[in-house]
Amino acid sequence: MDLRQGIGLRKLGRTVDEFQQDLLSNLYFRRGTTVESASMRDAYETLSLTVRDHLAERRARTAAAHYASNPRWVYYLSAEYLLGAQLEQNLLYSGTGEIAAQAVKSFGLTLEEIEELDVEPGLGNGGLGRLAACLVDAMATRDIPAVGYGIRYDFGIFKQSLAAGGQAEGPDDWAFQGNPWEFPAPDDRQTVGFYGHTEPVPGSSTRKVWVPGEIVLGEPSHMLVPGYGTDTVNIVRLWRARGSEASFDLSRFSAGQYAEAVQEAVRAENISKVLYPDDSTELGRELRLKQQYFLVSCSLRDIIRRFRLRNESWDDFPEKTVIQLNDTHPTIAIPELMRLLVDEYELDWDRAWSITRRTFAYTCHTLLPEALETWPVHVFERLLPRHLEIIYLINMLFLREVEERFPGDPGRVSRMSIIGEHPERRVRMANLAVVGTEAVNGVAELHSKLLRETVLNDFADLWPAKFQNVTNGISPRRFVKLANPRLSDLITEGLGDDGWLMDLERLAELGSLAGDASFLERWRAIKRANKVDLAAGDPDSLTDVMIKRFHEYKRQQLKLLHIITLYHRIRANPAGDWVPRTVLFAGKAAPAYHAAKNIIRLINAVGATIAADPVVSPYLKVVFAENYNVSLAERIVPAADLSEQISLAGKEASGTGNMKLALNGALTIGTLDGANIEIRARVGAENFFLFGLDAFEAAELQIAGYRPWEHYERDPELREALDAINAGLFGGVGHDVVDSLLGRDEYLTLADYRAYVDCQDEVERAWRDQDRWTRMSVMNTANSGFFSADRTVADYAARIWRVAPVPVAKDR
Repeated sequence: MDLRQGIGLRKLGRTVDEFQQDLLSNLYFRRGTTVESASMRDAYETLSLTVRDHLAERRARTAAAHYASNPRWVYYLSAEYLLGAQLEQNLLYSGTGEIAAQAVKSFGLTLEEIEELDVEPGLGNGGLGRLAACLVDAMATRDIPAVGYGIRYDFGIFKQSLAAGGQAEGPDDWAFQGNPWEFPAPDDRQTVGFYGHTEPVPGSSTRKVWVPGEIVLGEPSHMLVPGYGTDTVNIVRLWRARGSEASFDLSRFSAGQYAEAVQEAVRAENISKVLYPDDSTELGRELRLKQQYFLVSCSLRDIIRRFRLRNESWDDFPEKTVIQLNDTHPTIAIPELMRLLVDEYELDWDRAWSITRRTFAYTCHTLLPEALETWPVHVFERLLPRHLEIIYLINMLFLREVEERFPGDPGRVSRMSIIGEHPERRVRMANLAVVGTEAVNGVAELHSKLLRETVLNDFADLWPAKFQNVTNGISPRRFVKLANPRLSDLITEGLGDDGWLMDLERLAELGSLAGDASFLERWRAIKRANKVDLAAGDPDSLTDVMIKRFHEYKRQQLKLLHIITLYHRIRANPAGDWVPRTVLFAGKAAPAYHAAKNIIRLINAVGATIAADPVVSPYLKVVFAENYNVSLAERIVPAADLSEQISLAGKEASGTGNMKLALNGALTIGTLDGANIEIRARVGAENFFLFGLDAFEAAELQIAGYRPWEHYERDPELREALDAINAGLFGGVGHDVVDSLLGRDEYLTLADYRAYVDCQDEVERAWRDQDRWTRMSVMNTANSGFFSADRTVADYAARIWRVAPVPVAKDR
């Protein structure tokens, strides 16, 4: 029987007239207004609901196919999802873009003006969240049964603006006017406990009863994740914290104590209030840990509910369930699943531990020690007393295994312990993640190699087969088809069809067109048109782009020193034959990361000085684009000529911005770090500007005793740049940046300065030959097919998840 007939649904509009009727129906019956009185907000909500209906119908068929096949599911646990604006993507994925455009035109509107009202969900920040978004997109595109789990934050990390040249943070109230893409499900609430104490269970040495001191409700909603070129629609389920019924004190309210009456509800709702609350205080750190446990507690109960719809035996749980931990944030899911299995479902410890270890997989996204989360034991003990007991028992049994395997090696035992002892007792979440999972992967070849050989080498010695590499990928639908439609159309014309959007390796066929003068001219014209749209500077200048989170290891300060060097060169020879260059920065610094915020302030001060200089400003412009997000990236990436990927080698896990830029024909200047290595190997060394120390040279230099002053003293241009900052040439700011560079220079900025500046000179020589530059640009795009998120998901599915696609039958 047809699904619609079974549940009494009419067929959704497939023609312009039918789509118009759907719009009117939603305007009248779901928005409660009429054409005559409708606002632009009504138009946006109505169009969004109509498009959502098309995806919801596919979602119903997807759920039916999954229920019938009872497959192994992928559950993706991530603290963030940087999904980007939804309307344009969902028009594309639902196949309704053309009829929608004609339908709204009949009402005197355009899709473009309606799309202006589409607000990005504030559920993510940087590469971690954008990767999560690309992977759930690719899982749906490859028909993988999957659910993403996250937190439904009321506010995003923050809305960035510039105040006196520095970063200012304001609230990102992304859902202030509602979110039409969201399906609330208050009847699926979960109960989450915090604090309290544990009590023994008579006759059991491993079971306990946890009596929480505080109860919070987790209320879910979900957003649809459609696949491209398929009828599969998966979901991302998001949890929002709510106070329990008892959290409102009516007697206090009646007595006029209004704030006190709701203080428990406010404390509960703080958990999902803000993405990544400032953890520079004890209360902030506790709130972060609360967030992490809230996410996994709600999600695991939901996963178990889904498992038990079709299955009974707990021994089948790992065969039907794989839970991917996206970095260390959701690692507390490991002791939480143990608590549920042992304490609530009364499995014996060994059986529960076998199930748990075979269920989880862990993706590590960093090499920075400070990013491998640790939590003070006393915070854990107060907030999650039962989980600390479980972690202690896991650790005791694990360390016995280590001692048996490596007898007489107390140093190894100390390093591998889940509990660190010095300088204070802390729970090491990365160690827990490795111990409690079946597979551990890095996200680029170098990153995975360094994880095995340095950061997690003791664990790799114990379990070498557990460690794998899955190089990151990005969505070509979002970052070419939608972001760069001119280029997308040219690629489709060059290849003969648009099948490359689902098979990105087909881009290799463009290589044969790199010698076609007409094709190169059209390619160059598209890049220029994209720069005109961006309107950041002269479209004929070299558009030099550095867009990423601000962190000292990413070395925005190195780019800044190059800008100051160009400034001094032009000042010294105003009549020189200079290559005009527009340098564009974008990115946010964490609110408490003052060193990164100092770099932002200095960038804007240098930009202001250059803009006011009539000698330099015709050749050099510095732009800082505020409030970097996916929508802004979709404007910048297609316009970029040069991609700055200049982190200190050995510090960047992978990067995904480097992939987006290369895919759109930007040439990379970069170190041998993260996925830069794989990009260079695929696009060709002749189409990549390489400079600087490699990871092993950088480590050797630091071990030998790095002295940044030596570089300052022997390099006149470097000395001139740093002295100019200290002399107050750029608004009197930047002394802290110079002090850091001449003091410790943790990320070897000065050591790589000369190689970087010389490499930039080679960039300019290449730019002067526009035919050569355009051929290099084409070859970057042609050889970026490997960096599709579809390939990333295929790697996970085959090597880690061991899941098979479940196709959804096309609608008749």
